Amino acid sequence: MNNYLVLYRKYRPQRFADVIGQEHVVKTLTNAILRDNISHAYLFAGPRGSGKTTIARLFVKAINCEKRDGFEPCNTCSSCKEIMEFKSIDLIELDAASHTGIDEIREIIEGSKFASVKSKYKAFIIDECHQLSKSAANALLKTLEEPPPRVIFLLATTEPHKMIPTIVSRCQRFDFRRLQIPEIIRKLEFIAQKENVEFERSALSLIALNSRGSFRDAESLLDQCLNFISSLDKNSRIVIKSKDVRDLLGMAEINEVARFVDVILSKDAKEAITFLNSLLESGLDLQEFLKTLIFYFRQILLIKIHPYFLKTDDMRLVFEEAEKMKEQAGKFSLQELQKIIETLVEAENKMKYSFIFQLPLELAVLKIISGKFGE
Repeated sequence: MNNYLVLYRKYRPQRFADVIGQEHVVKTLTNAILRDNISHAYLFAGPRGSGKTTIARLFVKAINCEKRDGFEPCNTCSSCKEIMEFKSIDLIELDAASHTGIDEIREIIEGSKFASVKSKYKAFIIDECHQLSKSAANALLKTLEEPPPRVIFLLATTEPHKMIPTIVSRCQRFDFRRLQIPEIIRKLEFIAQKENVEFERSALSLIALNSRGSFRDAESLLDQCLNFISSLDKNSRIVIKSKDVRDLLGMAEINEVARFVDVILSKDAKEAITFLNSLLESGLDLQEFLKTLIFYFRQILLIKIHPYFLKTDDMRLVFEEAEKMKEQAGKFSLQELQKIIETLVEAENKMKYSFIFQLPLELAVLKIISGKFGE
C-alpha cells in the first residue's frame, strides 16, 4: 500500500538551516545549544503556520542528538530518527485545543517526575496552550515553578495574551513573525522543483497570497492544486497555472477586480450590484472576491502614497496590470481609499454571519458609491 505523505509533513524542516523567516528565533536557540544553556521552559508565540511546533521539535531533536556536530542534529542517530518518525517516548506532544482539562495535564506532570528513558532530556510540547482550563494552567504553573531536572516544556500559542501571566513569566518567550509572500514563494518553488512540477511564477504567488502568511496553509494549498491538476489529465506533466489556482480557490481574475473598481469609479450603483450578482451566479466565491478586492485597494493605496510600491515583489508577482492600478490610484484621494478599505473590511466580517450572504458586500458598495461613509 502506497501511503501518500502530505507536503507540509514531507518537507517539514529537519535542520535549523532549512527554517525560513524566523532567523531571530533560530539564532537564539542555536546559540543556547552551542553553549549548553538549556532552559526548562520556552514559549513560542505567533501566527498559525509560522513554524512554532516545527522549531520546537527541531530544538528537542538537536539537544538529544547522539552525534551532533555544532547545533545541527545529525538526523541519523536513533534519537533523531525516533523523533522524525514520531516514535520517541521521551518527546510527548499535546494539543491543548482538544485536551484542555486537568486530567491530561496531571498525566504530563506525573510523567515529568520520571527520568527520560533513552534521551538526555525529556520534552513536552503543548500546542495552543492558551486553551488550557484554569485548573490545568495552574497545575502546569506549579511544575514550571519547581521543574524536575532534565525536563523541558515547550509551549506554543497563537494567543499569548490569553495565557496566565505567571506562566509566561517563567518561560523564555520567542515571538514568531508572520511570513512574507516572497519567503513563502521561495519555499513553494523548492517543493515544486523537488516534486518535478512545472509552474507559472504568478500561480505560486496566488497560493502564497491566499495562505495569509502560513507556510502550512501554503503547502496544503499547493498539495490541493497538484491533486486538482493531476485529476484533469492523468497522462500529462503537471504544470501549475494561475488559472488552475483561481478555479480551485474560486478566485476572481485580476482584470475582473480592475473592472469592478472602474464600475465603482463610475458611481453606477445598478451596474455594480448587477456585476456582483453575475459573479455569484457564475459560481465565484464572493468572499474570495472581496478578499482580493481589499488587497487590490490596498495596493492602490500604497501606489497613491508612493510610486515605489509598484516595484515591490508582491505587486510585480501577483498583479500583471500595475499600470492599470496606477491609473486608478490617480482617481481616488487618500482619504477615499482609507474609507473604502475600512468599509470593505467591515463587510467581510459581517458576511460570515449574514443570512443573506452577499448583502453586507452590496450595502458596502452602495455606501462607497454614494460616498456616505459615516452613515
